[in-house]
Amino acid sequence: MDQEFDLFGMPFEARGGKRGRPEHVASPENINKIKMLLSLGWNNERIANALGISQPTLRKNYFQVLKLERAIARDQMVMAQMMKAWELISSGNVGAFKVFDRLVERNDAMVADRAFRGDEPAAAPSERLGKKELAQRAAEDAENNDTWGGDLAFRGRPN
Repeated sequence: MDQEFDLFGMPFEARGGKRGRPEHVASPENINKIKMLLSLGWNNERIANALGISQPTLRKNYFQVLKLERAIARDQMVMAQMMKAWELISSGNVGAFKVFDRLVERNDAMVADRAFRGDEPAAAPSERLGKKELAQRAAEDAENNDTWGGDLAFRGRPN
């Protein structure tokens, strides 16, 4: 066993008399830890403290992971839980049925809550229109409206 660990179980490299700290190297294990902590709503300072690194080091080495929105990270974590439970069900684990059932119920409750509150995500942002375009569309809508009959019908060529 050539690797050494500190008091908290974090591996460190013996520098052999070199000055300063060794450069931090991002690891897949740390990336997974960061994703999990983001999904739990932790801020960057707390994540850096948990990993035993500074915030600038966290931002420098894990900027792509930190770009991930916390809500997206939460959804990815729930999806991973559901996939793992499904794998266990497929392999014959009976206890995984209860876990999967709870996850499905939680998801159904979340979907119903969103529908009740009207928080469904918008399909696409609407186009931004200027004053003239809005006035033109309002005029076209008024012309096509049945309440005015033919009084607003345009009979000539526009300027």
